[in-house]
Amino acid sequence: MQHRRVVSILAIIAVVALAGCSGIAPLPTPDAGPTTEPVATAEGPSWNVTVTRVIDGDTVEIRYANGTTETVRLLGVDTPETPPNTVSPAEFEGIPDTEAGRDHLVSWGGNATEFAERKLAGTEVRLVVDPESDRRGGYGRLLAYIYVDGENFNSLLLSGGYARLYESEFRLRDSFAATEATAQQERVGLWNFE
Repeated sequence: MQHRRVVSILAIIAVVALAGCSGIAPLPTPDAGPTTEPVATAEGPSWNVTVTRVIDGDTVEIRYANGTTETVRLLGVDTPETPPNTVSPAEFEGIPDTEAGRDHLVSWGGNATEFAERKLAGTEVRLVVDPESDRRGGYGRLLAYIYVDGENFNSLLLSGGYARLYESEFRLRDSFAATEATAQQERVGLWNFE
């Protein structure tokens, strides 16, 4: 009897020890901390993740190192919607609410999606949350910056004329506003409407 108890205890210890060595991290809850130790950046905590799918120019799906997935809405930017009946020209300064204006924005929404696919799809990127912003948006998506090859992709969307500034509170808002203003002034991308 004593022998069985010792064997049972050793078996439990072995299972616990192996579970700790498996490399499997616990699944995060929607607003839990990172699955790995975050790295501080100028904006906030960050994680290396892989972009598994580009939904559109400002929304992607990512996978953490432990295999869990998340939908991320890029913080501070808004690309045009691509279904023609959902585009809102009034949100894009200087683009008229006409058929030509809507067509122009739908086209640039497609361009933004293609740009995101080229730069992000299947790529390991740095996901950064901003402590001055909400962690989640209205649809429950994580709000974050994405850095690819050391560059802030959210800002690249603005400088390339693929997106407008999304009015909300976040640490890089002034920088993003200046980037958008330059793109508008130089008539880059969607801001080049004739």
